[in-house]
Amino acid sequence: MLRDTPLHASPLQTKGAPMPTRLLLSVLILAGVLAGPLFRTLAQDGATKFRVEVQLVQLDVAVTDGQGNYVTSLKPENFSITEDRIAQKIAVFGEGNEAARRISDLAVQTAAPSSPGPAPSDAPIAAAPTSPADSSAAQMVSPLAGANVFILFDTSNYMYRGFVFAQDAIADFIRTLDGPDRIALYSYSRDLYRATQLTPDRVQVLRGVRSTTAGDDAALYNCLLLTLKDAARYTGRRAIVVFSNGPDNASMVPPEDIRELAQSIAVPIYMISTREARLEPISSAVFARMSASTGGQAYFAKNWQEEQRAFAGIRDDLAHTYAIYYYPEANPNNGWRAITVKLVGPKMDKYRVRTRSGYRPRPVRSVDEGAAQ
Repeated sequence: MLRDTPLHASPLQTKGAPMPTRLLLSVLILAGVLAGPLFRTLAQDGATKFRVEVQLVQLDVAVTDGQGNYVTSLKPENFSITEDRIAQKIAVFGEGNEAARRISDLAVQTAAPSSPGPAPSDAPIAAAPTSPADSSAAQMVSPLAGANVFILFDTSNYMYRGFVFAQDAIADFIRTLDGPDRIALYSYSRDLYRATQLTPDRVQVLRGVRSTTAGDDAALYNCLLLTLKDAARYTGRRAIVVFSNGPDNASMVPPEDIRELAQSIAVPIYMISTREARLEPISSAVFARMSASTGGQAYFAKNWQEEQRAFAGIRDDLAHTYAIYYYPEANPNNGWRAITVKLVGPKMDKYRVRTRSGYRPRPVRSVDEGAAQ
């Protein structure tokens, strides 16, 4: 049975003045919102085991030519990644909807494609272990499995005129989105509502679309923050698709904080605005900047045909993105780290690379398992 679950934006307030938003983001990050911590055993002495959290950095990278066509079939050696100008070594690589694989596995597969018998190393990345203490080295990249898409639907009072057409556009997008493992449908006005939780059942998500109703003022950035917090609970590829019919007129959270959090947890944001960019220059600039810096894209669709093309563009982007993961090299910078991705090879300089521009790492800590017991 479907239930609409409200996620009120009001918890962002105290009884007095609003909580400073940068403090809020710091709390979210330090509390473990950043995704992808892995555990490696450093030493073992009798019953005592020491583990250190190692962050596996995730990049969703789109490569296009001068006409906007996707460049496919690139290999790990075609990508050069630096973090604060420090060269990084790719650990895991994947393309499109295919399962990402360790570089060592890809090397074995390329060197001996016709080896007899099953090759366990060619299997998709293992599912996440139930207990970090029981993890083996073969399971250390478990966050790579799966893809989750969160659709955030504007149901504010801006949407009254074209509400049914917007529902139809989102429904068509869901029907044709075959790649992701699971989809969630959220709607927002002043508050955020989980119309449908993450599920592989497309029919259930479509029911969620039809259950939405138009409502109050638009608190887009408040609700984007809550959606990002939900997305951060999951590992693997994630994306947020926002369908907006107007500017934000009720949020307390600035878009700059949303952008930084989305970059830090590796969630690209795709924005579809039904307003012409020239009519809403401030909101349009914010949408474009937020999408570009997180690795997504912004679309400004003034009619339903352009809305369909925008959704088709997002669908193609999700199906043609490269998934690249690396363990960051030693870096004394515990603040914002800038990421640069370049292509290597003949004539590669004519292609365009799009991905997130950086992230803020979570604190590294060690755990004495013997003492914990």
